[in-house]
Amino acid sequence: MMTKLDILAIGAHPDDVELGCGGTLAKMVASNKKVGILDLTQGELGTRGTFETRKIEAEKSIEILGISIRENLKFRDGFFINDEKHQIEIIKIIRKYKPTIILANAIADRHPDHGKASKLVYDSCFLSGLRKIKTEINNIEQENWRPKHLFNYIQWNEDKPDFIIDISEYLDKKTEACMAYKSQFYDPESQEPITPITSKNFKKSIIYRAENLGRLIGTDAGEGFTSPQWIGLKDFENFV
Repeated sequence: MMTKLDILAIGAHPDDVELGCGGTLAKMVASNKKVGILDLTQGELGTRGTFETRKIEAEKSIEILGISIRENLKFRDGFFINDEKHQIEIIKIIRKYKPTIILANAIADRHPDHGKASKLVYDSCFLSGLRKIKTEINNIEQENWRPKHLFNYIQWNEDKPDFIIDISEYLDKKTEACMAYKSQFYDPESQEPITPITSKNFKKSIIYRAENLGRLIGTDAGEGFTSPQWIGLKDFENFV
């Protein structure tokens, strides 16, 4: 029987999810939520490393976060588009795992793939709920499914969050999961080209951004999210 997920975090590239919402995922795993990750590409156009090293790093990251489900659709890094072919592949994953919540790339960001992925995932979530769109896996027809919520994590740009999750107890785990991608971040022994994310400052920024978002809600660390739709509350319980 297929595992139903509480949360499916989707990223254009391996490491997007860890950087954007790794602390939240670790916290949800600790709360016994079923969490999975879907990477759209293998990050093969990355300036440093290779798609083979990214795969190894991604596997190390989910060990750190305690996540057992991670899939990669192997879309073309930099060149995937929002069309029926790509939507159908994402719909198959959504219907396979039936997540209640999807976490997706920032709506607009420095890397164009992030914004493209955000819109692609948003459209796919909607279309996945239409029963007249037929998909199948292993010759078995899938049921339509639309996630209850879709939220976008914050990436390079300093987006104003619609809400912030307290990750005070999970900042170290988030940082460790991000640094599992050794090929992508600061490494004094690396002979590969310098990029905007290979400086010592970028590594520090993972921590100080989380600490600043935590400051805004009176905690030690946080991760911010935006919502493409209004957020409704049933009551005033469970606030930080």
